Amino acid sequence: MIRINLLPHREQKRKARIQRFSAFLGVFAVGGFVLVGFGALWLSQRIDLQERRNEFLKEELSVLDRQLNEIETLKKERQDLLDRKAVVERLQSNRGEVVQMMDQLVRQTPEGVYLKEVKQEGVNVTLMGYAQSSARVANLMRALEDSPIFESPALQEIKSEMVKEQKLGAFVLKVTVSRQQTEEKAADKKSGKSKGAADKEKEK
Repeated sequence: MIRINLLPHREQKRKARIQRFSAFLGVFAVGGFVLVGFGALWLSQRIDLQERRNEFLKEELSVLDRQLNEIETLKKERQDLLDRKAVVERLQSNRGEVVQMMDQLVRQTPEGVYLKEVKQEGVNVTLMGYAQSSARVANLMRALEDSPIFESPALQEIKSEMVKEQKLGAFVLKVTVSRQQTEEKAADKKSGKSKGAADKEKEK
């Protein structure tokens, strides 16, 4: 009977398996290190890219902030110009108002009434003066009420005073200027001038 000793053969196979397993572990470890290295490099690149994007966004935001500040400044300057324009237009529109107001005061002030001071604040006008009697003041109020540019006269005060050895009634009267009437009058006057110029052109 022939006997074959298989122990060395099995030992060789076991050693070969161990070598293959060790080689596999080595390749796996190297591959793992390579993958980890590539992953770390990729993450580092992504982080750098995101940081650059963040810096770009910060710069753009600072530019937008400067532009917004400039826009606010321009808006403020524009509003200032509009306010100045409104003041100029109001002064121009009210330029003839004083003339009309003084003309109406001269026309509507009855005999026996003397105005010593006229104050205007917006549409409110305060008249201060002397009258020979309370009836004269009442006549003045009625005349102002019938005036085309005055309305709502209101007597604030009346008292007796001696003026140049004459007893007179010192009064304070407030009245409102109807700017709609003055504007319409100015518009009519302007249209009348335009119409007159047109008629002259036709005559030529």
